[in-house]
Amino acid sequence: MTRASVPPEVLTALAGTRPTPAVTEALRAAVHARRMLLFKALLVRVEREHAHLPQPVRRGFEDDWALLERAERTDAGAVREVLDYPTTGAWLTEALAAPAGPEFEAHLAHLTGVAVVAAARAGCSATGTLRVPSGLLGLPGLGVLRCPSGRARVGGRDGRLRLVEAAGHGAVDLPRRRTGAQDGTRDPAVRGSGWSALRALPGGTAVLDDLDPYRVPHPGIGPTAVPAADRAHTDHPAWAGRWRRARALLSATDQGRIFETDALVHALVPLAAAGRAGGVPTGATVRSAPGAVLTQLPGGAAELAETLVHETHHTKLAALDDSVPLCRPGGTMHRVAWRPDPRPASAVLQGTYAHLALLDLWWRAQRASGAPATWRQRAAERYGRYREQVGEALSVLRGSDELTCTGRHFVEEMHRHHADLGTVVRNST
Repeated sequence: MTRASVPPEVLTALAGTRPTPAVTEALRAAVHARRMLLFKALLVRVEREHAHLPQPVRRGFEDDWALLERAERTDAGAVREVLDYPTTGAWLTEALAAPAGPEFEAHLAHLTGVAVVAAARAGCSATGTLRVPSGLLGLPGLGVLRCPSGRARVGGRDGRLRLVEAAGHGAVDLPRRRTGAQDGTRDPAVRGSGWSALRALPGGTAVLDDLDPYRVPHPGIGPTAVPAADRAHTDHPAWAGRWRRARALLSATDQGRIFETDALVHALVPLAAAGRAGGVPTGATVRSAPGAVLTQLPGGAAELAETLVHETHHTKLAALDDSVPLCRPGGTMHRVAWRPDPRPASAVLQGTYAHLALLDLWWRAQRASGAPATWRQRAAERYGRYREQVGEALSVLRGSDELTCTGRHFVEEMHRHHADLGTVVRNST
């Protein structure tokens, strides 16, 4: 998505936070284009450092890359799902930032899992022995296979790929198409204790990702470095229940929001309870992993619904800004009502955009006759509390000299939507 390729109506819809099919498709295309650039950068780096890589590392990467290319030739659409899965982006970013030597080589090994899942999704055959030097084979969007031997064998079985840990500790048949994850303990295609599957969230195709080694950047999220929650401390029924009820609230409030959430949110990543302040869940979006919402277990469905909208808009703005810069570098720091610390213009824009989306949600929730009364009341209270704060932040942005021409146009469209919401409210009272 380049500046010339963003139609004015798409940019306007993005600025107004309203979900539309055209906006969703443009964002998905931008994420994929960025992902392809990262893969190309990884290939260039490996070629540049080729002579310094140990032979097993070099050979493993070449085999994995060849399998990935063969899978893409077989079914490019199926492979795109794997390449665009959030943690694939996080892995690429960490690998490209790693110093040459053992650290970079360790990251390269993760390509094995990416290539195997891509081949399985594409219905592409594969045979041979895989190197798993870390002892954990991460399979993006599916789960992990523990390989204490450092090896796994891959082969065909009934039209599907089968992975077997070399010492026989576990095996799994990989599905060709993603139809929602399963609890591996109940999957008849699983043998042994070495396999752990991601678990589905009800409705849509999103999963609760509490396994992928790249799901949360080191050392953690936020100033208190909140780490990922591990599988042993993840209450799947509680997460699934809140997810189901949050989707119901969004559906009753604004069908466009639920369609957008299903299209853009691929994983919910639980954060550990440590670092929670005042009972407010920590929510985050990692720029390198769009499509993953990182959060501590919300207190209820309303909190999760708001988190999904808030973090989805961080993803939307990051995808746009990667393609069409909205801010120029600058040293001016600004204060906003929802943060105690001063923020640069780019961070003010991110926060204001996410809160404008919440205002839009709350305005509609107040009037959603099919929604629970408690949700409508909560929405009315929050709309009243945040509308003025968002207006003040928009004034800061409109007065900033750090916006690009596109950024200034974008902020003016945000301001127009903010004003329209207030006009509609006054006219309806």
